[in-house]
Amino acid sequence: MSTPAAVPPPGPPAWGQAPGAPANPWPYQAPTPSPQPFQWLRAGDPDRKAPATRKVVGAAVLAGLLTSWTLDDALGVNLLLCGLVAAVGAGIAARAAGRSIRPWTVVWSVLALALLAVPALHEADWAVVLSGACALGLASLALHGGKRWTGVLLALPGLVWQLVPGLLWARTGLRGFRIPGGRGRVVPVVKAVVVAALLLTVFGWLFVSADAAMADLLESLVPSIELEPGDLPQHLFLFCLGLVVTLGFAHIAAGPRRWDRTAVKPGRARGRLEWALPLAALNLLFGAFAVVQAVVVLGGRDSIMANTGMSRSEYARQGFWQLMVITVLTLAVVAVAQRWAPRSTDSDRRLARLLLGALCVLTLVVVASALGRMWYYVDASGLTQLRLWVLVVEIWFGVVFLLVIVAGALRSSAWLPRAVVLSAMATAAVYGLMGPDAMVAEQNVARFERTSRIDLRNIVGLSVDAVPALDRLPGDQRACALSLVAGNLPDHVRPWYATSLAESRARDVLADPASAIGACDRIGFSSGYRY
Repeated sequence: MSTPAAVPPPGPPAWGQAPGAPANPWPYQAPTPSPQPFQWLRAGDPDRKAPATRKVVGAAVLAGLLTSWTLDDALGVNLLLCGLVAAVGAGIAARAAGRSIRPWTVVWSVLALALLAVPALHEADWAVVLSGACALGLASLALHGGKRWTGVLLALPGLVWQLVPGLLWARTGLRGFRIPGGRGRVVPVVKAVVVAALLLTVFGWLFVSADAAMADLLESLVPSIELEPGDLPQHLFLFCLGLVVTLGFAHIAAGPRRWDRTAVKPGRARGRLEWALPLAALNLLFGAFAVVQAVVVLGGRDSIMANTGMSRSEYARQGFWQLMVITVLTLAVVAVAQRWAPRSTDSDRRLARLLLGALCVLTLVVVASALGRMWYYVDASGLTQLRLWVLVVEIWFGVVFLLVIVAGALRSSAWLPRAVVLSAMATAAVYGLMGPDAMVAEQNVARFERTSRIDLRNIVGLSVDAVPALDRLPGDQRACALSLVAGNLPDHVRPWYATSLAESRARDVLADPASAIGACDRIGFSSGYRY
């Protein structure tokens, strides 16, 4: 016969409850905490997280050593080599995490490697910096993935907040690591490496002493590892940079954060009048500008003089920058209007597409007008670095508006974020690979061959990319122009991995240049950069 279970004695009454009173049927519950600000920026946890393996850490150490030894001199093929090693490390981590390669991953990766090849071809500092920054962003996007605006835009700088976690991830993965096979496998490898290094040192020194050509070959192929005490901090910094960046990319590949999963609340739809009236007025203003441009600009040089009293060059300078600002502001207006446009009925959606589509089409007229004004200016005064850059940016703005128009016509914008980023990165790649300084010099020389006039102020500040084109100038113009860019040529021949193709070509031309003494004075050149 079983005994009944003992019933525990009642506990003390809750605070504020009289003795013997029944328990409170509505116990106190803590209020739900309110959402923190910027909650929509917090992405979900990574899908998978593979530990850092020996191969990943080895690739990171190799990238650090390669960065420390080769990036000390200058940028060239070495940047591409370091990028390839970092890509191998990320690929190893992605494979360990079970990730597969997707078509967009291949597109972003190939474009990133193309951007890293810019320093191997050209010396223009601005193009090299732009290409390097875009390559880092594309590599991060390739590893993160992303389709929506939040996923694409937040993935581009994703490497920045993975640098420190990448180090911690590598430390955690290597905790408790032991060499497989123990001493029996390590010692033979160490002996083989030491013997190989000794043999290469002895025989390499003998070959260098015996033949000058062999000495030049080995000096150009092998990175210099002679370290001065003052160079140690720089080499240490470069090593840490290569190590940390490679581990950061590998950490992303092992478990990327899905920024596409961020919850972005749609904007509250406004009333039709509140939203449509401003856009309709803006369309009328843009339409009036389009009509004026058709009358003034399409009429040619005489029409510009008759309607404005200005030359084509003065007319271009008078309004180009304002038109470029209008283009940027219109893009912002379209984005804001798309977010808060009324969308409850079919008529609201049709009206939104009609007004925004018309505004985008009319903005293309503004873009064309800005490009036409700058082209007038270039035709009258020649091309410069800044003029080329703003032309490229304005063309890209036109491409973006075309993509927005196509998205509205198709009634589908899921592909738009990646298409916009692809257009921007492809523009940067074309800009860098074609060599902006070489293009500036080529246009000015071609203009001289047509008109026998050249403004050498447009040449000031160009890199040695401009040397092949400037070499076609005659006499004093050639000597003066080459002297303006010759100062950018290093005094010593750099190793192959830190030398660009443009530098090699420039050395051939500048090996025995014509005397520049008095050449600039004889042609009446006075320095002074113009935009």
